[in-house]
Amino acid sequence: MEKKNIDWSNLGFGYIETEKRFVSNYKNGAWDEGALVSDSTIQISECAGVLQYAQTCFEGLKAYTTEDGHIVTFRPDLNASRMKDSCERLEMPVYPEDKFVEAVTKVVAANEAFVPPYGSGATLYLRPYMFGSSPVIGVKPAEEYQFRIFATPVGPYFKGGVKPLTIRVSDFDRAAPNGTGHIKAGLNYAMSLHAIVSAHKEGYDENMYLDPGTRKKVEETGGANFIFITKDNKVVTPKSSSILPSITRRSLMVVAKEYLGLEVEEREVYLDELKDFAECGLCGTAAVISPVGKVVDHGTEICFPSGMSDMGPVTKKLYDTLTGIQMGRIEAPKGWIHVIK
Repeated sequence: MEKKNIDWSNLGFGYIETEKRFVSNYKNGAWDEGALVSDSTIQISECAGVLQYAQTCFEGLKAYTTEDGHIVTFRPDLNASRMKDSCERLEMPVYPEDKFVEAVTKVVAANEAFVPPYGSGATLYLRPYMFGSSPVIGVKPAEEYQFRIFATPVGPYFKGGVKPLTIRVSDFDRAAPNGTGHIKAGLNYAMSLHAIVSAHKEGYDENMYLDPGTRKKVEETGGANFIFITKDNKVVTPKSSSILPSITRRSLMVVAKEYLGLEVEEREVYLDELKDFAECGLCGTAAVISPVGKVVDHGTEICFPSGMSDMGPVTKKLYDTLTGIQMGRIEAPKGWIHVIK
């Protein structure tokens, strides 16, 4: 299929409307078959559950053109599973996991002309989401829901190269103890907006949120998990019941252990031990890994030895290996790559 006339190498990380999206409706206790549609608009009641009580969750994943010309997605089954967890926590009907993967496949195939070519640095970003669509005035779950997936071509998260981030320790809490921090609920991200805007105004790139119980342990940022590298090259990630289980982070831990032969550890990470790490990064779908050069804790600077000019050496190996797997340059573990064409 002929590609769209898009300047792939100059794409930003933003929304571009594509031709097809998938829509399925839940009514009378069951999901319909769903279909690909052309209309990108949504019409719902002014009293819809999503508008009144923020009953919505979402996922994010990408489709890639690999080195050998295939179009693939990366571990969509884990996105389906994580959305299942989100739905159950928010009292929303679970969209079947196998149907989720089928819908992802349909959306990518239908928008094949928008999948950027290999080597362009761009990808096709996919946004599955669900929301309460029926009127709700009392505080209770909606009775009807809509599940949708749209696609948009995006450029690399960092245009012009990767620059290590400067982040601050936030005075805000990202999630409540025993709350919804472990699921991908829209409300979690709404709560982070004021914190990120204020961080940017003060010259920081992101926030480091601490655990809401003791405020002594590192959790995550508004949209990414942390990874740390010790001075003896061990890969450490924070363990907490109130952070989102990042698919990228889980994949990087496998890469570290199985591909690079590094020791990995998921454990509680305390703020006062940051000074002892050699490297730090944020990991997520958008950028894979964003290096962190400096953390500022209320005026006290914690500078990582990896510096402010580039990724640290271990972080760079992790990044290169995982992106190599995603792009087909390195053989993937079984089940990681879902081939669409």
